[in-house]
Formats: sequence, C-alpha cells, structure tokens
Amino acid sequence: MAPRAHPVPDTTPDAAPTRPRQPALRRLLVPLLVVLLLAQMAVALVTAAVRQTPTIDEPVYVATAASYLHEHRVRLNPEHPPLGKLVIAAGVALARPHVDPSSTGTQEEAGRHLLYESGNDPGRLMLWARLPVIALTLLFGLVVFAFTRDLAGPFPAVAALALYALSPDVVAHGSLATLDVPAAGFVLTSVWLLWRSRHGRARRCLPLAGAALGAALATKMSTLPAVPVLVALAGLSVCARRPRDVRRALLGAAVVTVTAVAVVWAAYLVVDPWLRWAPGTTHVPVVHGRRGLLLRLLPFPEAYRDGMRIQFGLENRSWTGFLFGHVYTGARWYYLPVALVVKTPLGMLVLWAAGAAALLLVRRLRPAAPYVLVPAAVLLVSAMTGARDLGTRYAVFLPMFLAVAAGCVLAVRRRWAPVAVGALVAFVAVSSLRTFPFYLPYSNEAFGGPAKTHLRLHDSNVDWGQDLGRLADRLHGRYRGERVWLVYKGSGVPAYYGIDASDPRRVPVAKVHGLLAVSDSAVALARGRLAVLLRSSRPVDEVGHSITLYRR
Repeated sequence: MAPRAHPVPDTTPDAAPTRPRQPALRRLLVPLLVVLLLAQMAVALVTAAVRQTPTIDEPVYVATAASYLHEHRVRLNPEHPPLGKLVIAAGVALARPHVDPSSTGTQEEAGRHLLYESGNDPGRLMLWARLPVIALTLLFGLVVFAFTRDLAGPFPAVAALALYALSPDVVAHGSLATLDVPAAGFVLTSVWLLWRSRHGRARRCLPLAGAALGAALATKMSTLPAVPVLVALAGLSVCARRPRDVRRALLGAAVVTVTAVAVVWAAYLVVDPWLRWAPGTTHVPVVHGRRGLLLRLLPFPEAYRDGMRIQFGLENRSWTGFLFGHVYTGARWYYLPVALVVKTPLGMLVLWAAGAAALLLVRRLRPAAPYVLVPAAVLLVSAMTGARDLGTRYAVFLPMFLAVAAGCVLAVRRRWAPVAVGALVAFVAVSSLRTFPFYLPYSNEAFGGPAKTHLRLHDSNVDWGQDLGRLADRLHGRYRGERVWLVYKGSGVPAYYGIDASDPRRVPVAKVHGLLAVSDSAVALARGRLAVLLRSSRPVDEVGHSITLYRR
C-alpha cells in the first residue's frame, strides 16, 4: 500500500491564526482605558489647580499645614482633625515656604500672611499644596474601579471609573487643597475593603478597612455618622459565611473600631507627640445635653473633642443661603438634593438612579446594596440636616459611591444595557469636557450650564474666590487704565495681582462710576448700597463664570 499522505500545514501569512490575539487585546483594553481615563482626569485636575487662585478655605489649611511642619503642635484650624492637612503638608514641605514664626493672629490672618506677606510665591505654594490632594483623588479613582470590578466585572468598572473621572464636582474639589474629597475617598476605601472581607479576606482586609475609616475620621468630623454603618457592615462581612457566628461578627466590628480610633490618635501624635493643646485665639463653646455626653464618651484626643465643640458652635450660627434666586436665613432640608440635581451631569443622574435600582433588583448584586447605598444615604441625610447651605462639596461622596452603583447597570443582562450606558457616559463626557477648566461653577444643560449657575446657587457651588487671578488678567488686557471698583468674596489679596480697585460700598453711590467687578456670591446676597449699585449698572462681561463686570 502506498503510504498515507499527511497534509502540510499552510504557513503563509494569510493563514496565520488570529484568534489567540483577541483575548490578549481584550486583556490590554481595560488597563488602557483605565490609564486614559485617569490621564485625562489628571490633566483636568492639574489645569484647574494651576489656573485658580486660592479659594476661601485653602489658605487656612495651607497655613495650618505649615504650622504642623514648623511648630509641631495643633494650634490653627482645630475644628478639623489633622490628617487631611498632613496630606497637604507633604506638598508644602516640598515647596519650602518661608514661615514667619512671629505670626500669632487668627487662622485666616495666618493664611494671608503666609501666602502674601512672607515673601512666598502664592501660585507656586498653592500648586504644591494641591498636588497631594490631586494624587489622592486619582488613587480613589482606582478604588472606584476595583470596587466595581469586584461587584460586576472589568467593563462595568471602566464605566464607573469614567463617571468618577468626569464628575465636575470631584474634579473641582479634588484639585484644591481642601478636605472634602480626601474624607469621602477614605470612607469609600473602607467600604470597599469591608466588601472584600466577605470573601475569605477578613483577616487582612478588616484592619485595613478600620485604618481607612480612621483616616476619614482624622480628616473630617462630618464622616462620624458613617461609623455605626461601617461597624455593622464589618460584622455583616465576617458572618457572611457563618450567619450564626455572633462572636466572630463582634470581633470583626471590634477590629475595625479599635483600628479606626488608633489611626485618629496616630494623626494627632504625628503632629505633636506630646499632644499639647490649648485653644489659643479660637473660642471653644460649651456643649451641654446629649451632644455634651457624646463628646465626653468619644475615645479621641481632647483637641478632637474641642474641634467637635467648635463645629457644634458653627452649626448653631445662622447662615445665609441662596437657592434659585431666593435669599434666606437658616437651612433648607432639600437644599443638597436640589443643588445636586443642578450640578450633576444629566446622564450621570440617570445612571445613578439606574445603578441604585440594579443593586436592589438584581439578585446577585443585592448583597452589595447595603455597602454601596446605605453609607452614602446616611452621610447624605446627615449633611442635609446641617446648618450651612454652602455647596455640594458636603456631598462629594455621592459621585464616588454612585459611580460604583452606576457601573453595575452593565451587570443587567439586557441587550440595550451596553448601548444605553455607553451613550449616557458619552453624554456625561461631553457635558464635563465643555466646562473645562471651569469645573467649580458647573451646572448641567437643563439649568443653562456654568454661565447660569450663579442665578441659582452661590458660594462654593460657583464662586469660592478662585478667579481673582483671571480677573487681574482681564482688567490688564481688556480694561487697562479704567477706574475699577471691586467687591470680592475670597481669600486672595487683589493688590498682589496688580488690581488697583476701591470698594464701592465705602463711598456715596453717586461717586461710583466706571467698571464695577463683583463676585457672583456677593451679587446673589446683595443688600443695601450694593443692591442699589447693581440695579443702576449694566453687565458687560464675566470672568470664569464667578465674577461679573458691570458698567456704571
């Protein structure tokens, strides 16, 4: 018999196998998208940081950070714990500013003195102070990605990261040397670690979750309402596999609690190993009743408890609010939800709602609902009961938690889900990128965009003093040589930027002629002489959607 012929494989280029390459490309696609999303976010954060002059709160935090480095004690800004300012101090240390040890004024005076009266370059110092917060903001993006990937997979995680990276509120406040984004991000990190501890990682993840919760408490006291929720979630995570093992659940809750308390103490000890504390120029009110009892029971340093007393004192003050053209005294419980509807991209609002529904209705996602939705809801309700209707920054945790929820929409097994989510994320991207680099005054298309935000909201929602440098450039370029009157709401020093202007409220109305520059928050709350001046002037220009120029 003739030997059987064996086929010779075709090795020509056309016959080269291509199928094995597809999984490799698929594996590379997710990391590439993550890098691209974080890169664009980094560009937005750094651009906003470079182009904005100090906002109202930042000089206080930067001066406090500098005092930690040089005095090694808690003196300035005791109403907030030190960890967030220690993060800022990492950038301040690299900037190496000149610090005047003879400065003994209030924290606001200390901030102004450090930035404008000590021979430092405020632009350079503020950029260095903002960079550590920017780095944390980007790292929290990875937490959003990892959390969503654990719940629903890699591509839902990419969608969640896109919503986080494109959130105008997160970019606006993540580019500043403030405490809101770090505190919210630490809470999110703690919750993610608690979720991971459900799946055989409790011994490693529970202490880390406690450390992240402690970092949140050591950054802002407004995170305290989340403690009972996260402690309960710790117990739930431990007994997920053994529902009747109460002892293990209590042990897990104790590990998280003790670790969190230890981190708060550690933050104060890093600043001052001797824990010296005296209120100095800061008035510490006396707190009685249930609040006073709560303060006495808290296992934190005395400086922390005095900081809470100061916060209670601030809550007892009467603050002026502004919502949709209405000026009022006190707080409105619905302020934050309404402000969030104005300042959140429309596509993001739809995906938030759909994500929450998915967590509640999809069986395999339902165990994650208490982790994603309950902490966010408790913190939102707590923020809604506050006395200060000053901005959505008090709820900046929502774009983080609800980005995770929104990514889970892709876990819904429907043909329309990828197309709908992709279209809505693209809508969010267009809306967010159109506001670049003016993220602070953002509002969505339904409310007219950033140029109209000042008609509906004020303070850190639109005008936080961030555009004094831009105003100086506009005056020097387009209005050189004109008589300028200025009403500026912020911590910057106009003269430093070359703005030669007078306050129109200090002279008779009849003598005010020329160019009138007014911060939009001052316009919103205008009373008396300023209101008369504005009624008899016509708007001719705007700067950064936060300062309006009038001709009179």
